[in-house]
Amino acid sequence: MGVLRKTLNWYAKLSPSRGRTNPPYEHVTQIGDPTLRKISEDVPIDKIRSPEIQKIIAILQHVLKHYGSVGMSAPQIGINKRIFVMRHTIKEIKSELPEIIKSRCMYEIPLTVYVNPRLKVLDYEKVVHTEGCESIRSFQAEVARYKAVKISGYNSDGEESCHSYHGWPARIVQHEMDHLDGKLYTDIMDRKSLQCICWDEVNLSKGKIAIPFRPD
Repeated sequence: MGVLRKTLNWYAKLSPSRGRTNPPYEHVTQIGDPTLRKISEDVPIDKIRSPEIQKIIAILQHVLKHYGSVGMSAPQIGINKRIFVMRHTIKEIKSELPEIIKSRCMYEIPLTVYVNPRLKVLDYEKVVHTEGCESIRSFQAEVARYKAVKISGYNSDGEESCHSYHGWPARIVQHEMDHLDGKLYTDIMDRKSLQCICWDEVNLSKGKIAIPFRPD
């Protein structure tokens, strides 16, 4: 075991809530967790409204809101089921610069649940934008994604659902679908563009900075 791992384990022991817990987690799994690299299984249609699946959906929604994210997949809370949730609020969008909103074609997405989603590309033109992931905390990179897609599947009530997205919402959908197939954006990113989003703070603090893996 390396010095870094020993140090991290020592700090982890100081946590008042330390100890193994079973998924679904209320935190986001991080790159290196085998769950993120497995292809997720379909949910039997007659099980969508079961307490087990409803609990997964409820926790996904909770974690999405708690982390202030725009998308969250079941593997990110430790469950290899083909479920993801997405949402992009007006408040979140307005926090961005006008030129960013325009260039990324951002628009409001209500809280939406997809179970057993299937993706169809509507526009094969690819657009490159900077992308991050809660499972690769504090890093980002440039990623090419299709411009428009259609997603079909089931909602939390087990009813068929189908929507088309373009711009930033289409990127969110493709990102979450990758999670369900055991993929991460690091697999398709422009490798030279990968950066730590707090690199400047690391220099300003002379390296004495902590990166939280869960919001307060």
